[in-house]
Amino acid sequence: MAFIDEMKAAGHAVESILIALNTAGLKIAARTLRAWCAPAAGTNGPAARTVSDALVEDAVRSLAFTTNAAGQRVLAPEGLYGRRKILALIRRTLLPEAGFGAVDRAMRSLGLAGVVRGKRPRTTVPNPAGTRAADLLNRDFTAPAPDQKWITDFTYVRTYQSFTYVAFIVDCFSQKIVGWHASLTRDVELVDVPLRMALWRRSHEGTPVGRDQLIHHSDAGSQYTSVRFTEHLKIEGIRPSIGSVGDAYDNALMETINGLYKSECIRTKVFHDGPWRTVSDVEYATAAWVEWYNNRRLHSSLGMTSPTEYEAAHYADTEPVAG
Repeated sequence: MAFIDEMKAAGHAVESILIALNTAGLKIAARTLRAWCAPAAGTNGPAARTVSDALVEDAVRSLAFTTNAAGQRVLAPEGLYGRRKILALIRRTLLPEAGFGAVDRAMRSLGLAGVVRGKRPRTTVPNPAGTRAADLLNRDFTAPAPDQKWITDFTYVRTYQSFTYVAFIVDCFSQKIVGWHASLTRDVELVDVPLRMALWRRSHEGTPVGRDQLIHHSDAGSQYTSVRFTEHLKIEGIRPSIGSVGDAYDNALMETINGLYKSECIRTKVFHDGPWRTVSDVEYATAAWVEWYNNRRLHSSLGMTSPTEYEAAHYADTEPVAG
């Protein structure tokens, strides 16, 4: 029995112990060995895996669900995560030793699977007569610091009232949404308001955008090639960049952001519970999603941190040391 206890303590399964005993000439049935290994009556408790699985499931439940104003249990934004991000969130907040298998079992038990992005419809119509700037990014959506490269595009949401168009501007360095706007019309104001918002936001944060510092990249839509918009970029000292016509890869990162917006905000009930009736419904839900996306959502491309955390870490590393 001392040998069996020693093998059990080393983590060997019953089958491994049987092989060792049989090799030594001791013929013991597996049922008999399990009976010997079982704890005494009245002292047996749940297996260690059962306990750990219960702890992980409680952690997933507390992160993936919340209680609304009516006291109902509803899905939280974090409930939109897949297994990798749920695991990363649990490890950084509740259970540092949680395992992938336990998280997978917990999500299956709770009916969670994460959202899946769908295909993006065509919303931007190029203006063949418009004067287009060159493509300064050439599909390189990385940047060494914030406010070096901004990308922009818009998508749409069907409402009872009409189509609502939503435009975003995203910083390539941190993938932070620095400006957005919802409108019933696809005019220049749809894309100009996010630009004004983004410039104000950076100035308000204490990191104003300098002249000739920033590249603003978009597709070849008529809104972005309009005289009014290009003049605004020129006044602000921002260099325009426009991708080729009909090539989604020339604005691939923005296509990804639009896909996330549709799958996480529009096609779920997390940020708006009910039908999309008016542009106001879209505005309120988009504001909530952008706040979560910038400040709480974990991004695998950023080392499982949020855009705000990523930028804060950058400025902390580059801050000059006081002499």
